[in-house]
Amino acid sequence: MKIILDFLPILLFFGAYKYYDIYIATAVLMAATVLQMAAIYLIDRKLQTVHKITLALILVFGTLTLVLHDERFIKWKPTVLYMAMAIALAFALWVLRKNFLKILLGSQLSLPEPVWHRLTVAWVAYCAFMAATNAYVAAYFSTEDWVNFKLWGYAFPLVFIVCQGIYIARHMQTEPPQA
Repeated sequence: MKIILDFLPILLFFGAYKYYDIYIATAVLMAATVLQMAAIYLIDRKLQTVHKITLALILVFGTLTLVLHDERFIKWKPTVLYMAMAIALAFALWVLRKNFLKILLGSQLSLPEPVWHRLTVAWVAYCAFMAATNAYVAAYFSTEDWVNFKLWGYAFPLVFIVCQGIYIARHMQTEPPQA
């Protein structure tokens, strides 16, 4: 259920683009994301920071796209989101000396400190890569190509998450049994 919820807005965006245009697709994406966040809130009783940022960026960049009738705004939204995540994680890790991944997931995963550090560095690199890739496609390819990249480009996060899962599994620590 959760995986369907994660991909529903992009699938609806893609379908709306194929049958209509980028502006209808943007409005569909905005509405689908609001509904997605409402469903996540109903299930979890909270929204994580990344959900709030994603929702805000989609609404702001989507509104700019629709009001100014300029598709560049919606095309650059992923670049802004990924760069913001890369910068926030890097700043927290190297300036504030805090590991946001561990803060967010530490109660669910028991991993050694060096593994948390490497995971955060991997996330910084991944987010920077995705920001650069989206920026390149948005700047140098047609809107049709960018929309196709948004749909088929989901292979990048899937591969990253699978690799991350394999890496984490090797380093999972089990809690000693309670006496």
